[in-house]
Amino acid sequence: MILTIFLTFAKIGLFTFGGGYAMISIIENICVEQKKWISHDEMMNVTVIAESTPGPIAINCATFVGYKQKGIGGAIAATLGVVLPSFIIIYLISVFWDNFLEIAWVANAFKGIRIAVGILILDAGIKMFLKMEKKALQCFILGCSFTAMLLISFFAWNFSSIFLMLIAAGVSLFTFLIRGESSQKGGEEP
Repeated sequence: MILTIFLTFAKIGLFTFGGGYAMISIIENICVEQKKWISHDEMMNVTVIAESTPGPIAINCATFVGYKQKGIGGAIAATLGVVLPSFIIIYLISVFWDNFLEIAWVANAFKGIRIAVGILILDAGIKMFLKMEKKALQCFILGCSFTAMLLISFFAWNFSSIFLMLIAAGVSLFTFLIRGESSQKGGEEP
């Protein structure tokens, strides 16, 4: 089973370009839909946790799935599987080609890869949106975050997406505390 975990994540690491966000859709497809190693809710939770913790999101997701399947050994196998292909490819590129991206066919291939990466990220976002609970607060935060990201991108403002996540977390936590406060008061009254 540990070898299967390693090979599965090595395939994900080898054939996914564009970083962790592009990998989310592939990880979900393989780990949730095909192999059923984790549920969709667990995938959504691990995506949020992986985004909130230090390190690349794909590595954090792989580590979680590996740990859930086979403990520490599974976590190590999944992490190595997702990291090694990229490491080996980048190492070989750095050793053999000084001007790798100046090669015409490589530069043109990367133009196509950029489009595919955007589509993979959009696919992951749409899947998460369709499967999330549609409560008023989540929809409000989603709408505000989406609008803010569009404005930030359109006007090229220097605003970190980390602050956007912190603001969204703050709004959600504040709402939770307010609701908790009012439900406690409601519970004390006869």
